[in-house]
Amino acid sequence: MRIAQSRRQFLATLSWAAAARVVDVPAALAAEGPLETTTVRFAKIPGICNAPQYVAEELLRAEGFTDISYVGLVAAGAPAVDAVARGNADFTVTFAAPLVIGIDGGAPVTVVSGVHIGCFELFGNESVHSIADLKGKSVGVQGLGSSQHVFAAAMAAYVGLDPAKDIHWVINPSVKPTELYEKGQVDAFLGFPPEPQDLRARQVGRVIVNSAADRPWSQYFCCMLAGNRDYVSKYPVATKRVLRAVLKADDLCGSEPSQAARRMVDRGLTPRYDYALQVLTEIPYPKWREYDAEDTLRFYALRLHEAGMIKSTPQQIIGDGTDWRFLNELKHELKV
Repeated sequence: MRIAQSRRQFLATLSWAAAARVVDVPAALAAEGPLETTTVRFAKIPGICNAPQYVAEELLRAEGFTDISYVGLVAAGAPAVDAVARGNADFTVTFAAPLVIGIDGGAPVTVVSGVHIGCFELFGNESVHSIADLKGKSVGVQGLGSSQHVFAAAMAAYVGLDPAKDIHWVINPSVKPTELYEKGQVDAFLGFPPEPQDLRARQVGRVIVNSAADRPWSQYFCCMLAGNRDYVSKYPVATKRVLRAVLKADDLCGSEPSQAARRMVDRGLTPRYDYALQVLTEIPYPKWREYDAEDTLRFYALRLHEAGMIKSTPQQIIGDGTDWRFLNELKHELKV
């Protein structure tokens, strides 16, 4: 009963949001022509902050998609990029830096938009008071190439550290980084929702950097929408409609975080409604209108180049791995 009621409330909110704030869908669809495909697959990534790709499901149906799926269960970062590159998924919402690394390595992915800003928080023990203090310290991460690893490496490079030499990365397949941190087995770790919310609720640890609030990280997109290059090239109408649905979902997450949080819990994507609501309330999703997606890739490409993690220049990354025409058209339609 609760799920059915939640769905009715969500659809009611969705109808109101569509009528109040977004482009006239029927007029837009008629101008674009027919969908080349009615199928779209997203890489299924655990994480509350990725809510727009899940909230977008009903919006995608309004756009004409009939076969919408969330495939696999992959970690954010390199695994999500790889899933799209291999054609196992058509799109993913994932952190910008692993997308840069993937494009540098020749992965056939195309970034089409930013989605939201900051969701990572760097926690440190009593010996870590700043990013620079990570020199010589142990940092727990889910794996090399994970969003947590790449973001921490980018932060280290930004303050002049060599992440390959100055930091001891700790990976334990059987123990999560947050547990290693709580047990005192690592000096720091980069938390991903709902980990920061849980630690703060239990008053465990200290936050060194909050990427949603602290510059320069708060000035750039965190996660971006990227598609399989062949899908984007072959199905431009479908790609534009996917992006439109995700951007509308951005707005919905910002205007109705309680409904979006309930949807995440009801779908089994996160267990605790209170943490989901906290995350969705803290992340300013509608700011996708104000941030520059290309500038985000340029920023992270510079950081990763400094860290020796990519060889390409920012211009090469942008030229090889982006297509902003869909975003530019939608900004015009949505009067951004």
